[in-house]
Amino acid sequence: MSGERILRIDLSPSRGLAAIIVSVHVGAGACAGALVAGATGICLGVLIAGLGLAAAWDRALLRGRRSVRALRIVDQDRVILELANAETLPMRISSRRYVSGLAVILPGSASMHRTIVVVRDMLEPGPFRALRLWALWGRVPDAGPGQPAVQASGIERTIS
Repeated sequence: MSGERILRIDLSPSRGLAAIIVSVHVGAGACAGALVAGATGICLGVLIAGLGLAAAWDRALLRGRRSVRALRIVDQDRVILELANAETLPMRISSRRYVSGLAVILPGSASMHRTIVVVRDMLEPGPFRALRLWALWGRVPDAGPGQPAVQASGIERTIS
């Protein structure tokens, strides 16, 4: 990794994404409960809503032990995930990525069955823009002349 620029992006919890995840699961649970008769339908609906709570806790609120707390972008298709339990996990990102002004979705390559979803309120505007640029163009943005190696916006660039 000598001479590579590494972009570190620290994620913060997203209450908006958590609300969306829970709402969708509650709706799906209500539909399942309406379609399946009796106590089985009620149990199914409650379980689906509970799954939404668990997903929101882990993926949006970043409170699970294996929740992604930071991304270290190494090059155009390699990312190192920093998990809440202090574990690091290297991940190859698929070339198919979703990038918009609201979210960046980074699916893992075929061998990695994990998708990273980063919504706009998980980051400050500067780091979110840098993540979007990397996801679109596959390059870590350069620090401008005279800018410090570590910026207050949460972006850290290091030369290894």
